[in-house]
Amino acid sequence: MKEPAGRFQILRACIPGAILLVLSVAPVLPAQESVLTLDPAQTKIEFTLPATAHTVHGTFKLKSGEIHFDTASGKASGAMIVDATSGDSGSDGRDKKMHQEIIESTKFTEIAFTPEYVQGAVAPGGASQVQVSGIFRLRERDHELTLTFAVEHAAGNQLKIETHFEVPYVEWGLKNPSTFILRVDKSVSVDVYAVGQLASPQAKH
Repeated sequence: MKEPAGRFQILRACIPGAILLVLSVAPVLPAQESVLTLDPAQTKIEFTLPATAHTVHGTFKLKSGEIHFDTASGKASGAMIVDATSGDSGSDGRDKKMHQEIIESTKFTEIAFTPEYVQGAVAPGGASQVQVSGIFRLRERDHELTLTFAVEHAAGNQLKIETHFEVPYVEWGLKNPSTFILRVDKSVSVDVYAVGQLASPQAKH
């Protein structure tokens, strides 16, 4: 026995509305966001600049650091902010030139890395490696940069992270401090050693 045509048409007309109703009341799954907060007191930022006479070594201090990342999508946010005025190479004359002529730290007081995407996962225990892509801001100019972090999951929620990268400062528009006698490299190597606390999605509930 065939279904009456009128009843079939009414049922077909109601299906789209029913689907919309189900979607509107369905629970939205929360983003699996974790937050890594770095401890400036336990963070070392070292730079190395090769030169003809000798290699220059120095340090900068972390001002603050907080990285948000979604374990499902890989999206990231937050910032690692370095105090540009803290740059120290152990030579007053060399540091004066660096701060006044190269990085102009009195004018541009912060150097920052803003993460945008994380590839890889932090292992719940032991060592792991992740790649973090984002924007490196130096003297208010933005440069795309991808950093590879070696991560060690220590006791509790503590993470130890390390990364090494090159800053082609001359290519990025900074002054080359070379003189007729002293020649320096056009890129500076940076090594970061940091300790932070990881807040997982489960820890927030």
